[in-house]
Amino acid sequence: MRLPTLRQLQYLSAVVEEKHFGKAAEKCFVTQSTLSAGIQDLEDLLETALLERTNRKVLTTPMGEEIARRARQILSQTDDLVDLAHSANNPLAGRIRIGVIPTISPFLLPRVLPTVRKQLPQLEVLLVEDQSERLLEQIEAGTIDVAVLAFPFNTRNLSTQIFTAERFWVALPKNHALSQQKQIAPDMLPVGELLLLADGHCMREHALSACQLPVTSQRKSFQATSLYTLIEMVASGLGITLIPEMAVHSDMVKHADIDLRPLSGDDMAKRDIGLVWRPSFRRTLALTQLAQSFVSALNDSVK
Repeated sequence: MRLPTLRQLQYLSAVVEEKHFGKAAEKCFVTQSTLSAGIQDLEDLLETALLERTNRKVLTTPMGEEIARRARQILSQTDDLVDLAHSANNPLAGRIRIGVIPTISPFLLPRVLPTVRKQLPQLEVLLVEDQSERLLEQIEAGTIDVAVLAFPFNTRNLSTQIFTAERFWVALPKNHALSQQKQIAPDMLPVGELLLLADGHCMREHALSACQLPVTSQRKSFQATSLYTLIEMVASGLGITLIPEMAVHSDMVKHADIDLRPLSGDDMAKRDIGLVWRPSFRRTLALTQLAQSFVSALNDSVK
C-alpha cells in the first residue's frame, strides 16, 4: 500500500495554515504548480477531497482539517526525531525555539538571556511571543519546541516543569488611599477600580484568583491588551491593577508615576512560572539546563 510522503503532508499543512496556494508554495520553497500537484496526488492516494478550490480563496473540507491536524503532529514528531539525532553528540548545542507569553517576556528575558548565552554558548535560542493558548497550539504543531508560561493553566497532555514562583503587587495612582498601607489584603481592593488585561491573557485569571474574586470582577469600561497600557492607566488615575513581581523593578514600572504595594495573602496571591513542551521532544537535558539558567539568573538579579 502506498503511503503519503512527508512532503505531501507539509504541502497540505502549509495550504491549510496560509489559506493561499501561492503563500504556501513560498513557505515550502517550491513552485505553486509543484505544491498543487503534490496535494492532488495526496487526495488521489487518500481517495478523498481535502480542499475546496475557488477563484478567490482556498477552503478546507472537514476531512482536510482532520488530515492536516494529524499531518502537523507527524511533522512535529519527525522534527523531534531529527533534533534528537543531531543532539546525540551534544544535547546542549543546536537550535531551540522558545515561546514566551507577553506578561513574562519583557521582564524575564532581559534578565536571563545573558546567563543562558554564558552557560549554554552552543545553544541557539529563537524566541516567539504570543498568548498561552496559541503557544500551546504551536508546541503541538511543532513550530516551537518549548514555551514559558504562567500557571495554573490547562496544558492538556503536554509536559511541564515549574522553575519559579512570584507574588503579585498592587499598582496604585499616587496618593491613593491604599498607598498608606505597607501591604494590601485582597479584601481591601476596591473592585470597581480594578483594571485587568483582556480575555485571552492568562494573567487576568491569575490576578482574579490572587484577589479571590469572580471572573466578572473589574471595571466594565476598560480592558487592556498589555501591562504597559495598564500601568499608564494607573498613572493617569483611572484605576488600580495587579502586576507580577518580576515587573516591579523593570524600567517600565520604575519610571511610572505610581505607588506599589505587595499583595498579602496565602499561596493564591502568586503565580508559578514554568516550561511546557511536547512529550515527544527528547532534548530534556537542554530543557533542564535552560530552567537552571533561568533560576540562576533570577536569583542573581535579586541579590
